[in-house]
Amino acid sequence: MQPNRPARTDPRAAAQQAQMAASLAGAVDLAAVKARNEAAARAQAAPPPSAAAPVGAPGSAVVDVTEATFQSEVLDRSFQVPVVLDLWAEWCGPCKQLSPVLERLATEGAGSWVLAKIDVDANPALAQGLRVQGIPAVKAVWQGQLVAEFTGAIPEEQARQFVTELVAATSGGALPGGAEGGEDELPEDPRLDEAEAALDRGDLAAAEAAYRSILDAEPDHPVAGLALRQVQLFRRAEEAGPDALAAAEAAPDDVAAQTRAADFLLGTGDVDAAFGWLLDVVRRTAGEDRDAARKHLVELFGIVGDEDPRVGPARRALMTALF
Repeated sequence: MQPNRPARTDPRAAAQQAQMAASLAGAVDLAAVKARNEAAARAQAAPPPSAAAPVGAPGSAVVDVTEATFQSEVLDRSFQVPVVLDLWAEWCGPCKQLSPVLERLATEGAGSWVLAKIDVDANPALAQGLRVQGIPAVKAVWQGQLVAEFTGAIPEEQARQFVTELVAATSGGALPGGAEGGEDELPEDPRLDEAEAALDRGDLAAAEAAYRSILDAEPDHPVAGLALRQVQLFRRAEEAGPDALAAAEAAPDDVAAQTRAADFLLGTGDVDAAFGWLLDVVRRTAGEDRDAARKHLVELFGIVGDEDPRVGPARRALMTALF
């Protein structure tokens, strides 16, 4: 007898499975996948960032941004890599200390992040919209959302830590499939029907197999990649079971137990609690344990999707915890 068969007749397990099925119904959201792919398509219309491009040129790791170019150079590009805003003015002495440091770090970053320089005097509407109260002001944008910020000139070591943690916190959050073209709609794909039918009947193993089959034939499929990660999350949550929270509380230094607890919480639909659980782990650990918790939390961000209003605040909290 397979280990998980008795759980099918256990009332507690049955209730858990029903709750997961209800959560899953809203998890594999094709409309949300479409929105994320459209955002990725806009980003791909611009040259990829490169330290080799001259400063200020399209695709450079350091760009001057105006109100007219904010959408393309900041918001759209933030779907490629994190964008760090340097809000400055000619009369600002501390700005002249911080800006060269940020420019040097951006060049060293070799396109892993972009520095967008904004003259607040020349672009007052941007300064107002970004709620700038003092300069120099530095704000980080990822996938269209503000995820971290600080005000005032800081030493190079702290600035380096800021961008290092920013890149680390946003790694692994790339959009599935890397949408091409700019099509208005995702094409209908009859291969998805088998997976969706399995989801409807609560058969996560069959759904996972169906999505894997699609990806075996088409690794860059715009839907199956994200859907597979979501189904895998729900399978992990199902395997962790309702005792996952108690097990994690009994072993606070066991990061694997903590990630299983977060998976269980997310699998039963408690997104905020899942994020909060791993944020607490990040805050109280260091080294490899902290990095493992961070990576798992970033993975959960990708599963929930950056269009979900709970992801942005959690990303900002992660940046605060890391920095």
